[in-house]
Amino acid sequence: MAKYLLLKHYRGAPAAVNDVPMDRWTPEEIAAHVRYMDDFADRLRSTGEYVDGQALSPDGVFVRHGGEGRPPVVDGPFAETKDLIAGWMVIDVESYERALELAAELSAAPGAGGEPIHEWLELRPFLAPHPAATD
Repeated sequence: MAKYLLLKHYRGAPAAVNDVPMDRWTPEEIAAHVRYMDDFADRLRSTGEYVDGQALSPDGVFVRHGGEGRPPVVDGPFAETKDLIAGWMVIDVESYERALELAAELSAAPGAGGEPIHEWLELRPFLAPHPAATD
């Protein structure tokens, strides 16, 4: 089994076929999209391929250590993950081909007008641990 991260993007990926921003969808279209995502995750739970997933709020800031008791918080002007990443799902599958198959299926979640989005998803394998060196 190998773990993969499926990333849904707000922007930065090539345009989807049904490229209507979610903030212009009706409440019914949003509900249908969320239901599709939940049903997809439930099906993968039943096969043991689902690990975790979350939708992300567009809110967020960069934080780094800036000295004792004062972490600097920066909000731009550079592109931040809050502007790019809409959500993620972690899957644990038998092969790269299976990961591609699931990513393609997830890309067809419904969007505006109930039509599939056919959005581009980023598929990234988890970094596998390197084998321990033996003497």
